[in-house]
Amino acid sequence: MEHETAKTRRKERTDSIRNREKLLAAATEIFSAGASQASLEAVARAAGVGIGTLYRHFPTRESLFEAVYRHEVDLLGELAEKLGGEGDPVEALKTWLQSNIRLVATKKGMIEALQLAAHGSSDLKAYSYERMVGALRLLRDRAAAAGAIRDDVPAEDLLRTLVGIFYAQSSPEWHPAALRMVDVFVDGLRKR
Repeated sequence: MEHETAKTRRKERTDSIRNREKLLAAATEIFSAGASQASLEAVARAAGVGIGTLYRHFPTRESLFEAVYRHEVDLLGELAEKLGGEGDPVEALKTWLQSNIRLVATKKGMIEALQLAAHGSSDLKAYSYERMVGALRLLRDRAAAAGAIRDDVPAEDLLRTLVGIFYAQSSPEWHPAALRMVDVFVDGLRKR
């Protein structure tokens, strides 16, 4: 029985991993350009793979949206880990918050697709919430331990504030205003 289990758990082939990465990059680019309703054939074509390859990795449009969303969340988590080990801890927190704003600003066309993915899957919601709160907790705890910011504002509240800033994105001047709001918010967290 153990032999069958080991046999069925094969390591994913390098070309398969590469094709998945190409598909995610192509889908991100297409959805970011505002083409969330673009055909899956267009995504496969942009990735340089056949439609069968796309369907092997992502059997539905929703599974592709979910994978793109999860990938974006993972990139933000990785950024927090990188920032958590370098430079001024308050600047690291501010840089991470601003990176979220820039991500939303540059991927406005993808927002519809990402919202569909996030609202459709409670597992994805839980995953992204935990990943984002974990990223914020890492950066907040480091800044608080350095005595640079208040330690009575939990990471969950930082995320709520960030989401609130996202909801104010109705005007054309949203991006610079949101970056200013992050500056004001982080300044308010500083210990005086």
